[in-house]
Amino acid sequence: MKRSAIKGLIGFILLLFTYPLLAASLLSPGDRLAIIQPGEPAFEQPFQINKQGELVLPEVGSINVMGKTLSQADEMIRHALKPVYKNLSQLTISLLEKRLLISVMGYVKKPGNYELSPDGNVQMAIDAAGGLVPGAQLNNMQVRRKNDVSNFDYKRYLDTGDASLLPPLESLDVVFVPASPLIGNVQIDFDAATLAAGGDGDTEKAIKVFGEVNNPGAFSFKSGNSIVDLLMRAGGVTRFAGVERIRVINGSSPELFDLKAYLDSGNNKLLPNLAPGATIFVPKDEEQIKKGARTIYIMGEVFKPGAYEGREGDTFLDILANAGGPTRYAESRQIKLLRTNGSVEPIDLQAYTEGLKTDLPIVKPGDAIFIPEKTDMNEKSWLKVAPGRAVMVMGAVLIPGRYEWSDEMSLLDLIAHAGGPNERADIAKVQILTTQDGQATPTIFDLDKFLHQGGSLSSLPKIRAGFTIMVPELPTDPSDNKSQWVRQSPDSSIYIFGQVGAPGRYAFNEQLGFIDILSAADGPTAAADLRNVRIAHRNGSNARVTKLDLALYFETGDENLLPKVLPGDSIYLPEKNRPWLDEPKENTIRVLGAIARPGRYRFNSSMTLLDLLAEAGGPTGSAYIKKIVVINMAVSGQGDQARTFDLDKFAKEPDFSQLPVLREGDTVFIPDSQSSNWAIFMDGMKDILTTISVVALVGSL
Repeated sequence: MKRSAIKGLIGFILLLFTYPLLAASLLSPGDRLAIIQPGEPAFEQPFQINKQGELVLPEVGSINVMGKTLSQADEMIRHALKPVYKNLSQLTISLLEKRLLISVMGYVKKPGNYELSPDGNVQMAIDAAGGLVPGAQLNNMQVRRKNDVSNFDYKRYLDTGDASLLPPLESLDVVFVPASPLIGNVQIDFDAATLAAGGDGDTEKAIKVFGEVNNPGAFSFKSGNSIVDLLMRAGGVTRFAGVERIRVINGSSPELFDLKAYLDSGNNKLLPNLAPGATIFVPKDEEQIKKGARTIYIMGEVFKPGAYEGREGDTFLDILANAGGPTRYAESRQIKLLRTNGSVEPIDLQAYTEGLKTDLPIVKPGDAIFIPEKTDMNEKSWLKVAPGRAVMVMGAVLIPGRYEWSDEMSLLDLIAHAGGPNERADIAKVQILTTQDGQATPTIFDLDKFLHQGGSLSSLPKIRAGFTIMVPELPTDPSDNKSQWVRQSPDSSIYIFGQVGAPGRYAFNEQLGFIDILSAADGPTAAADLRNVRIAHRNGSNARVTKLDLALYFETGDENLLPKVLPGDSIYLPEKNRPWLDEPKENTIRVLGAIARPGRYRFNSSMTLLDLLAEAGGPTGSAYIKKIVVINMAVSGQGDQARTFDLDKFAKEPDFSQLPVLREGDTVFIPDSQSSNWAIFMDGMKDILTTISVVALVGSL
């Protein structure tokens, strides 16, 4: 028979003998059962009883089988599965193996829950947890089973190998390995030598050393040992030790020991006497207030604020670096050095790091360095920036408010910090309110001109902390809200009146011209007299008026015809058809006699007598057109002159060179042929009639 067949037969025989034993034993947490339902994949894996003694079955959930025999569990499982699965005739339930669920806690390498074989013991549980760690107490281990605790001496078992010294284990037992009382209450890595150094004296005469030492403990008393010897046996003091105030208790007499003073002087008289049973306590450095002749204090936004002992030659940077340096919230421009005499010196550390400053103040013992918190501009409280460090920005900027000022900044930096001007800002009239000796003085700066034409940065106004910057707002449409005009200075305005679409007051600067301001006022209306536009110049010591023939400009496009207008000037466009009495006689020509519409008429150099007669409606039917009288005003001291014009002859033989010359202020008279003897009189009248007789005649008419 082959060897493999023999092994299979032996295994089957063992199963026949062991199965009744397994079936008769009680089920406990950790046991593994095979529940097979053909055709159901959910039953292909073994099922293990959890720590609560439950099996979790598919489609059913948890059922508690702890403490049951396998046959009892078989009946419970079939009863639970019957409502879900119709055919359970082929369902088989068997116990695959028994397991122990053990928890190992305490001073082991890997505390946790572990599965052991049914014959598992404490040794196997500790091995499963990775073994013991240094500091474990071997002679007082525990096995906890519910509320019962069994102590055992594992060290004795290791010494003798007697397995009977180990308590038996059951599922859900807890093996606990306590820590040795020699290791103290701080978890550290150490070896056996370190553990032994934690103390070697008896409780009556040993000297107890604790506090900020590396290896606190009780040490045997030896005559001649000093406090320094005991501190060395305790591993020395830690970096947190307050070595200036070590406490020593000999019997009932406490005293203070300054280790630093002893090390600085080497005077053995400073060493306290130690008696058997003495106590030495090294406190923490933070528990004391440091002060002394060489102490320098650093506070505020540093990583390690506190009191530091300065030495000869220590600089500000040495002390700052010793305190860990400024934090990310530190305001490095506003550091304060508080002198012992009460004076305060500012330190701009950022300017020093950028090379703008070449020296830092000398720090002396007793001085205090204060590094304030950086100002948060989103902080609601503006009191975080002192008035002596702030500049106020108001008016037409996106973010008006108070801003912290530094002398490296300029007006452009400040306005940019405020978000820049908004769309309504009049940057040509930026107002800067300076303060000095309690007096405020406003100045105006043309930022628009600087931005367009450039210039030296030195021409920018000098800003200092405490100043106020006002960016004025351009006025709104005067047709919408005339009350807004008060926001605009008259010195930056042009006034336009009369026959324009929107008369009013308009913002103006030197880059704009006459046509710009006329366009802003929506241009002339249909009733505007373009040939008699008047500009009142008010920017000089005396007002003067310029006359503009705007119609001629539109006909020729000659820019030389347009006058130069400046802020403060006024423009007036008169009405074309206003009453003739509103016109000065020097600016019109009088048309009298037998004419359709006698009166005053505007006249310019491009017009002739024919144009004037046509504008007046032409002569009447009774007009005596052969002797039209034209009276010219005095020119260059020559006196008034009169001449006649034969319109009838001109109509038959046109010769425009024979038309009389007309100027503003002249008079044209058309006689009426129906007047008595008028025609006979006029036929005998010559062109050489004196001016006085004609004027008298006209005056009588």
